[in-house]
Amino acid sequence: MPYVSANGIRLAYERTGEGDPVLFIMGSGAGGRAWTTHQTPAVNKAGYQSIIFDNRGIAPSDVPAGRYSLADMVADTVGLIEALDLGPCHVVGTSMGSSIAQEIAVDRPELVRSAVMLATRSRSDVFRRALSRADQVLAESGVRLPPEYASANTVFQMFSPKTLNDDGAVSLWLDVFELYGASDSGADGQAWVDTASDRRERLRRITVPCRVIAFSDDVICPPHLAAEVAEAIPECDFVEIGDAGHLGNLERPDEVNTAITEFLDKF
Repeated sequence: MPYVSANGIRLAYERTGEGDPVLFIMGSGAGGRAWTTHQTPAVNKAGYQSIIFDNRGIAPSDVPAGRYSLADMVADTVGLIEALDLGPCHVVGTSMGSSIAQEIAVDRPELVRSAVMLATRSRSDVFRRALSRADQVLAESGVRLPPEYASANTVFQMFSPKTLNDDGAVSLWLDVFELYGASDSGADGQAWVDTASDRRERLRRITVPCRVIAFSDDVICPPHLAAEVAEAIPECDFVEIGDAGHLGNLERPDEVNTAITEFLDKF
């Protein structure tokens, strides 16, 4: 992957396809290549250029020491858009990547043609704050969970009951997450990115076209919290996809790809 300097660090990125650019922003603990199994081929086929990158903390991008903030991640992404001369571009984010997309749409709307936000929220609640704090405590401890444990825990949190109850499907995902080291998949610094603060009033300032895609069985960003994002953003539409957990883009790729490309085609 080539590199670009953005916000004082080096980010690894990849471009494929031709046409109007679509920038994909990944969530915490995962590399940009997670988009390439299903999403980037779909948008390339639909006539768009796709750009993926690895957020700070995910090699081969730089892994600076310390705790990262949402502002750090936003500045990195803005720097990449400007360095690659992508703006205004379509933006597709998931989880933390959706929070980054929200902030760019608020503060730098000239860089955003449209935004699709998967598995998103604009605030947290007691349970979601507890999950975030647990990740921070684990990062502070320096403990690395055994791959078998980390894989099972990740699959349990990230997928729907339909997948968990399908022996063939769940066996495949357990193997994938164990192979790629679920306990070491993200930099400790990303655990401190604040996606819990209430940003609903800020979202009312967004002027670019937006779509929120929620997943019916998402434990991390449940549909009722995702719907609050769509309610806060003026004229934002909302799509809920069934039998899908937090990684719905991997679990229900055909439905997700259709929801993304049909929205992009409007703008």
